[in-house]
Amino acid sequence: PEPGRGYRVVTQAKPGTAARAPTRVKAMDIMGMGSETVALLVKKNLVRTPADLYKLTYEELIQLDGFKERSVLNILDGVEASKSQPFERVLFAIGIRHVGATVAKKLVRHFKTIESLLSANREDLLAAEEIGEVIADQLLATFQKPEWRLEIERLRQYGLNFEAELKEQLSDSPISAKKIVVSGVFESISRNELKELIETLGGSNVSSISGKTDYVFAGEGMGPAKLKKATSLGVPILNEMEVRTLLNL
Repeated sequence: PEPGRGYRVVTQAKPGTAARAPTRVKAMDIMGMGSETVALLVKKNLVRTPADLYKLTYEELIQLDGFKERSVLNILDGVEASKSQPFERVLFAIGIRHVGATVAKKLVRHFKTIESLLSANREDLLAAEEIGEVIADQLLATFQKPEWRLEIERLRQYGLNFEAELKEQLSDSPISAKKIVVSGVFESISRNELKELIETLGGSNVSSISGKTDYVFAGEGMGPAKLKKATSLGVPILNEMEVRTLLNL
């Protein structure tokens, strides 16, 4: 196999159909696997879809012409390393028509997990940024096909990512980078649990109210001095029900 940087895996027009010529270059970025290697693996029927990459064995590869131990081990290491690729690259690599790298990223940012994406209806899909009717209809048609569901399940079994990375989730959090004062007692959650949740969602707990405070989460028994100061500074004061709504609890 030829040296150099990894090749983006070529997938078939339809999962499991080796007879169709590879139509799109995908985003799994297997290090040590160049275009000639991919073409050979497809020709030998070792790789039909991205999921087939993850069942390749040393014994299969070492028998191919020109494959030495070092190159085989490099390929297998590259395949294993590719399991850490983010969800949007995996979604791109599946090869859904009209879903390029940018659309895949928009879908992941909106739906967060493959479960949420697969359960979305047409209205849900159209609510995502830059997803129009053509793409929405293509997604719905694609995910109704058993072979695509099978491909996703195989990739999941091999350990690939099918949910947004934490930093991606935090960037969409309603309290990401917000400074929050928690005051009073909450019926449905303890103060410590609420503060931990704030940190998990990318917010910051602060002890005193100032002009830089973004929210006051106010439970029962909030001190009158804090209430007065927050009101005078125009800091939004949320009661327990409003907090639950904001944090989707």
